[in-house]
Amino acid sequence: METINTDLCVIGGGSGGLALAAGAVQMGARVVLLEGGRMGGDCLNYGCVPSKALLAAAHAAHAFSVGTPFGVGEARARVDFPAVKDHVTDVIAQIAPHDSIERFEGLGVRVIPEYGRFIAPREVQAGESVIRARRFVVATGSSPLVPPIPGLDAVPHFTNETIFDLRKRPEHLIIIGGGPIGMEMAQAHLRLGCRVSLIEGMKALGRDDPELSAILLDRLRGEGLELHEDALAESVHADADGITVTIKGGAQVTGSHLLVAAGRKPNIERLDLDRAGIRHTRSGIEVGDDLRSSNRRVYAIGDVTGREQFTHVAGYHAGVVIRSILLGLPAKARGGHIPWVTYTDPELAQVGLTEAQAKQAHGTARVSVVRFAFADNDRARAERATSGLVKVMVVRGRPVGATIVGRQAGELIGVWSMAIANGLKMRALADTILPYPTLGEVNKRAAGAYFSPKLFDNPMLKRVVGAVQKVLP
Repeated sequence: METINTDLCVIGGGSGGLALAAGAVQMGARVVLLEGGRMGGDCLNYGCVPSKALLAAAHAAHAFSVGTPFGVGEARARVDFPAVKDHVTDVIAQIAPHDSIERFEGLGVRVIPEYGRFIAPREVQAGESVIRARRFVVATGSSPLVPPIPGLDAVPHFTNETIFDLRKRPEHLIIIGGGPIGMEMAQAHLRLGCRVSLIEGMKALGRDDPELSAILLDRLRGEGLELHEDALAESVHADADGITVTIKGGAQVTGSHLLVAAGRKPNIERLDLDRAGIRHTRSGIEVGDDLRSSNRRVYAIGDVTGREQFTHVAGYHAGVVIRSILLGLPAKARGGHIPWVTYTDPELAQVGLTEAQAKQAHGTARVSVVRFAFADNDRARAERATSGLVKVMVVRGRPVGATIVGRQAGELIGVWSMAIANGLKMRALADTILPYPTLGEVNKRAAGAYFSPKLFDNPMLKRVVGAVQKVLP
């Protein structure tokens, strides 16, 4: 058994762990990285990258059928489903070298391709190695949650970890779960020629603003999605006719394939956290805003903390703990400026508080809600992408939340994330000059909408302007 002494031991080679290991070693720390699965973690291999590659293929197929408004004849796309999956695999392969063992060893990181588990408060075992470190960071991420639906364990089903390996196009895909993963996979498979039924026990996209999520859901229904909301899956069984999901009330949905996209669970089973005195729950490792656990030598970042489960959050957390561990500076993770996106068409993006949350937090009277429709943007008109809306919640002249549904909403939300993170006022966005015509103007016009009542519905201002006009030469 080899004993390794180091400054930092990172457990998990997903996006957060890799960002932390790369940053720490380049700043002069001795770093050991443990990863028993695939380097790159869920994001590269089963999540963000393959899902967006699949959506891109679906978008290309859909483009054949929407040319009439442009004077372009429509056609039916010939989808080669195995070739689509080859495209997905190729995209992963192109990115994989950036996350590879070879790259990190080249940076100076000691990479051990084994799962790590605590054997003492400051010792972790990985294979035939024991790592003793000044600080540990757990970055093991999360895995698909498969709910205990009666019969499900006896029926073949997919999760996001296996759906991208499916090379035969499903005739009728049933999806359990109406969150971002479920919605993205629903539209992708619809556009690639599948029939899709989605079952959600509550409201689809329930975390998002209902006014804007309704725009997206209407689009998906228009593309053929059979959406069952407030429909708790009560049992699953398979027979010669296919896979059948029975929902609350007795209704049944039968299809050829089943995808479970009902949430995530933290990857803590292998860690033996109790042996290190690390408090945890089913939601993940308990940490403070400094991301430190109950064991002062151990931090946790990303999905395993049970906080926002996004790749960019794991990277953000890595930056927070680097300041604390390597530089000894106080650092805390905040959540109010973190955006998230559902990458459907149209995209649905959110940062900060929704309208309901803002009014609850600040009081209805103190919250101004401004809107600007994509239909009033000239670039959106030119591209026939007028289905969309920007909605911004403002308190005392500063945005506290923004929701966007529409083309490139994931790109457009960044402006509002920056504004919230830096405490900018609406004036900063209203005064920004943007090139014409761009979709980015929807944000500027939304900011301008905040000031419109003050400028154009102000009797006092009108009297002042009138008086000035009389005295000007």
